[in-house]
Amino acid sequence: MINTSPLTDRILYEDNHLIIINKLPSEIVQGDKTGDTPLSEKVAAYIAEKYNKPGKAFIGVVHRLDRPVSGAVVFARTSKGLTRLNEQLRDRQFDKTYWAVVKNKPPKEEDHLISWMIRNEKQNKSYCYDYEKNNSLKAELAYKLIASSDRFHLIEVKLFTGRHHQIRAQLASIGCPIKGDLKYGFPRSNEGGFIHLHARSVTLIHPTLKTPVSVIAKPPADSLWDFFISAVDNR
Repeated sequence: MINTSPLTDRILYEDNHLIIINKLPSEIVQGDKTGDTPLSEKVAAYIAEKYNKPGKAFIGVVHRLDRPVSGAVVFARTSKGLTRLNEQLRDRQFDKTYWAVVKNKPPKEEDHLISWMIRNEKQNKSYCYDYEKNNSLKAELAYKLIASSDRFHLIEVKLFTGRHHQIRAQLASIGCPIKGDLKYGFPRSNEGGFIHLHARSVTLIHPTLKTPVSVIAKPPADSLWDFFISAVDNR
């Protein structure tokens, strides 16, 4: 069962310069061809109503998550904040951690993966290679196995680059497609179409205060996520 809690219950951090939301796996971050209301517009409407702003409130999208992915998403509330947060993202000053549930145990308990990725626009899919190819982009992450059940494993991922479907493609390339991710080789979908990939935490430098801001996002209400939260808490 996927959590459908209102936006106000999913605010992880908020001030005059930025707001961080725990995204549901059914939500899109920015508008797309589906015509569904994106999270950015929901946040803008919330800000306009809360602070009684005439017209539309400014909300800048700092980074995105794929639609079937849940977790922490950062939005800027000012254009200056957006510029500074984009610079942090470009300079790899964002510390982002993800949780992924996989069926196959990874070949190593922890590892640092470097791939060269090519995006196929027509398929909306990315492919990993062990060597550089024309039009490929370097993709880098580190992972660690942090918990296991009888049938599944929880992997913690540190992302160093932000390529299209990077975690999904790189984990699949080592034989560990994410639970529910049909596009990258998992045999069955999850009810509701979500996948077990969650942006667990984000740490950044506040764009004006220059102090660290850290948030932890709880995964959606789901029996497998609940099992792994308990397993990690009781380690």
